Amino acid sequence: MASLPGFITIPKFERYALSHGRVPAALVAHLSRSQLPKAVFPPDDDLVCADFLIEEGQLAAIGAPGAFDGEVALLNLDDAIVLPAFTELHTHLDKGHIWPRQANPDGSFGGALDGVSADRTAHWSAEDVRARMEFSLRCAYAHGTRSIRTHLDSIAPQHQISWPIFAELRSQWQGRIALQAVSLVGIDGLADDAVRRDLLNLVLASGGIAGAVTYMVPELEATLDKMIREAIDAGIDIDFHVDETLDPAARSLAIIAERAIALGYEGKITCGHCCSLSRQTPDEVDRTLDLVARANITVVSLPLCNLYLQDRGQAGAAPRTPRFRGVTLLHEMKARGIPVAVSSDNTRDPFYAYGDLDALEVYREATRIAHLDHPVGEWIKTITETPAAAMRLEGGFSIGGAADMVLVRARSFNELLSRPQTDRVVLRSGAAIERVLPDYRELDGLLS
Repeated sequence: MASLPGFITIPKFERYALSHGRVPAALVAHLSRSQLPKAVFPPDDDLVCADFLIEEGQLAAIGAPGAFDGEVALLNLDDAIVLPAFTELHTHLDKGHIWPRQANPDGSFGGALDGVSADRTAHWSAEDVRARMEFSLRCAYAHGTRSIRTHLDSIAPQHQISWPIFAELRSQWQGRIALQAVSLVGIDGLADDAVRRDLLNLVLASGGIAGAVTYMVPELEATLDKMIREAIDAGIDIDFHVDETLDPAARSLAIIAERAIALGYEGKITCGHCCSLSRQTPDEVDRTLDLVARANITVVSLPLCNLYLQDRGQAGAAPRTPRFRGVTLLHEMKARGIPVAVSSDNTRDPFYAYGDLDALEVYREATRIAHLDHPVGEWIKTITETPAAAMRLEGGFSIGGAADMVLVRARSFNELLSRPQTDRVVLRSGAAIERVLPDYRELDGLLS
């Protein structure tokens, strides 16, 4: 029995049970075979006590404590929390880890755009993109993620480089991380029919998702209509970068919802960022959120990246403390039944200087930033069930599905959110993986 990093060792049993664990009540209410008792000490109304039966790599059942005593080998978790493996709905694997050779000079949005553009033109060969994407995937896997959607910069000629590399990695990582890709280009760049159809053909051939960055440009509505009609014809989903600004005049989220409703689009639409909503009037917010709910749009907030970029002040001016942080209206959306998720977004690039594709870190910080607590309730779904549903994947505890879980030593949400949980144990198909994070030094030759 090899000892792995983490607080518990998982032997290679064909059939065993994790006993005396705790689990978010929101994730098991529809699965338990008997009533699961609430956590008592430390008290936590959002957690229940449960045992997990694992057979040949699958989650066979969830039961009350003692449900499987005498049937199988038991591994006592001592009230540790059990979570399903994570889902990241909005990332940029192709941009990741370029910071050492292309930093953001002032932390501004303009600095990010210019920095990435320069680095892409100078360095984004197939070898470069593959190495950095692979590095990011290894990070995410070690942290406990099983599915990722990435946006790929698709300005010609980069789309002919990055999409084939993505297809290779998706095949190589099958069974470890389920990968999806979205085309990323400014909406004004898709107004040209030939450009848009060429990119759509590449997306379709790669099994990808149509996407764009939306701005308040004259061609916005007409181009959205073309994209939505083409998505209907092709039977694919759509994913937009939306209103990543604090300008209250940016209202493309409402326009996307209006056009989707008008055209009868029934696929899945995901909208990321939606920062300007936090600066709009109550009447405008209500109108927009009513439309978003009708259009069945999933909204993904990227709180860490938005905190980094938004309200930086003027480039070259004296530093000042930011007042407005750009986090979208998650509570108001959830109250209307709008599916909401949080995700990493960028990783060590000019759009966000930090991060490690750790979904648990994103959830922990989102809780603090957006007050996703008192009660914690269903917010754990923002990195599990909700983003997975947007990706048409399994994201929770699935009886009969793979036993893909993350075990943390914490016994309550307070303990969970107070530490990084670096000693977590990641199970994939019931077996503990070796959680070895790649060393940044591996990229030195590429980035020097």
